Amino acid sequence: MNIPNGTMFAGLHGELTLHSWRADAAESDAYSLFHSRSVAMGWLTKAEQGATGGLWGMNDAGQLGPDPDAQHPYALWFQVVLPRLISPAQPLPLQPFLSCVGDVVARMGRLQLDAIQVLLPLQSFDGLADASSRNDGLFAPLSSAGWFFDCNPHASARVQVVLDGGQNPAIRSVAADLFQWLQRIKQTVFVCDAFSLTDDTDLVKPIFIDNLWIGPPQYPATFYGTLVEWSLDALGWLATFLAGACFKFGVTTPLLLTVSRFEG
Repeated sequence: MNIPNGTMFAGLHGELTLHSWRADAAESDAYSLFHSRSVAMGWLTKAEQGATGGLWGMNDAGQLGPDPDAQHPYALWFQVVLPRLISPAQPLPLQPFLSCVGDVVARMGRLQLDAIQVLLPLQSFDGLADASSRNDGLFAPLSSAGWFFDCNPHASARVQVVLDGGQNPAIRSVAADLFQWLQRIKQTVFVCDAFSLTDDTDLVKPIFIDNLWIGPPQYPATFYGTLVEWSLDALGWLATFLAGACFKFGVTTPLLLTVSRFEG
């Protein structure tokens, strides 16, 4: 199946309260703010032939109005494209992506985040790279876990983490091994203590088109655990970590990651 290279998508669910001065900033929407922040941080690849540098090319972004009928309404969404294949010796740039999203959200208003959906483009790892380098990218998130050592202990959150392969059941085939591996790895950012292959998770339908991966959602694997804090910073670390881990266990097609607070 032909899958487009490297689309990263983030959809934020929750209630967004705009800053009072936003009425006078009509030209600064989610797209323009994300573009400007990407440029300022050196993360944007120029939209020109043969461009180098940067981490992603700008695609689209938007704000959705309130939907009283939705249990988990979308507030904002962002979509970028990776300009090149990623060596497995490097992580996918999911943490800077969600960091940029967080900066935009803070500039726009206050978001009560209920859940987040992130498209993990595992097909963007260079499958022809030297096999000896395949695990190296996993250690970048592990080595940066110290950033979260001094988090407020009362900020931790019980979460439900769903990885869905769309029409590809590979994630369900490796879920048990992935769960055991997560329990062995020494880190405290996400402590995973249970997993399930049942389909009773309460998920929202993605708003991006199925052609960007191999959707619609069909084969979920659900993991439960404690996240060190409920923030886009920690969620970016988690997305990066899980993307590398899933690739380590042989998943090479896109995954839809959905993380939500879980009471149970």
